[in-house]
Amino acid sequence: MEQGNYSVGLDIGTTKIVAIIGRENEYGKIEILGTGKSKSLGVHRGVVNNITQTISSIQQAVEQAEVNSGLKIGSVVVGIAGQHIRSLHHSDYITRPDSEEVINNEDLDRLCNQVYKLVMLPGEEIIHVLPQEYKVDGQTEIKQPKGMYGGRLEANFHVVVGQVSSIKNIGRCIKSAGLDLGNITLEPLASADAVLSQEEKEAGVALIDIGGGTTDLAIFKDGIIRHTAVIPFGGNVITEDIKEGCSIIEKQAELLKIKFGSAWPGENKDNEIVSIPGLRGREPKEITLKNLSKIIHARVVEIVEQVYVEIKNYGHEDQKKKLIAGIVLTGGGSQLKHLKQLVEYITGMDTRIGYPNEHLAGDSDEEVASPLYATAVGLLMNALESTGKQVIDEEEHVPEEEKVLVGQENMGGPSSANSDKERKSIFDKWSEKLKDFLDNAE
Repeated sequence: MEQGNYSVGLDIGTTKIVAIIGRENEYGKIEILGTGKSKSLGVHRGVVNNITQTISSIQQAVEQAEVNSGLKIGSVVVGIAGQHIRSLHHSDYITRPDSEEVINNEDLDRLCNQVYKLVMLPGEEIIHVLPQEYKVDGQTEIKQPKGMYGGRLEANFHVVVGQVSSIKNIGRCIKSAGLDLGNITLEPLASADAVLSQEEKEAGVALIDIGGGTTDLAIFKDGIIRHTAVIPFGGNVITEDIKEGCSIIEKQAELLKIKFGSAWPGENKDNEIVSIPGLRGREPKEITLKNLSKIIHARVVEIVEQVYVEIKNYGHEDQKKKLIAGIVLTGGGSQLKHLKQLVEYITGMDTRIGYPNEHLAGDSDEEVASPLYATAVGLLMNALESTGKQVIDEEEHVPEEEKVLVGQENMGGPSSANSDKERKSIFDKWSEKLKDFLDNAE
């Protein structure tokens, strides 16, 4: 199999690290060639806090994926989350030198590059600049201004910001694990690609990805990302509560949560009891399932209410911003029994569980189609998309120093080395900056 035929998504989570290799088949669906999964050591609430352990966990997952697929992994697309992520809205504009020429990719890139130069708080860096609506010479609500005439090009942007040190630590782990960093993507955006339909994004939908260490939120309306947030609680806090509340070890608490846990205490009768073996010859412990679900319920309500505050901040009550498609739950934490009913009860919004199987080929492994793998599948989709762009770029027989973005050759824009720098895909520029930093740090 040729090197360019497949791509790799790497999800560095708080509880697990997943490497997933895939390619696009002739029907545009994703064929999974191999997966690898390892216990995540060294990551806390989405942030790397032990480099050595994280490197070893990444290598384990990658090796497993390589063995499963019989392929060698070179470059990966990685997801980023964690409580250091925040988002903001920003408007910016450029004045075009010649309003008699149509707006092209170069203009859109120049506008985006301008936003990347915004001054952030010390220690922060912009991860994503996502254009929402454009304005051309005061004409509003333009989704794609390319090909239009105009002198002043404005746009509203959704800007995602993260801690420089956290981003660099992820880059360092990838490099030390012997891999190349292809791209960095915000995890809720990757999960959204995997589980949401275009209709839902148009109608208005809130995606809640409940992971081990964090709960990520992404809100879409009119097909555009409107709001993102990361809540620093996930499935691990629930396990911790069970551990404390029932005085048992973490492994047992996790098993209890998965096998008998429910987010709705009314479901269990008082006389339903589960017996847990005692440590080193001690007496076994008896725990009522009602008590267990009360502990789980209390923490889940807290997480859901925090997410709902974020949804209300976006302005869900406002008719214009109403999220008709309601809520989609995904991530490992969404598999908790009766969670869907509890979310509907608290928010009053329609809710469904999101599975990433829509984009997968029919013969894919059932395990990969579980909400647990939503982020990893989304990252793989992102990797395949950027590989597609690279292939198109390589087909242009243009010297390296004069290479321009696809579709610009016919726009009549200059192709000097300087303007080329401005026109480079923003992600490529950002990844290059990170790679340079990592090379210099050695």
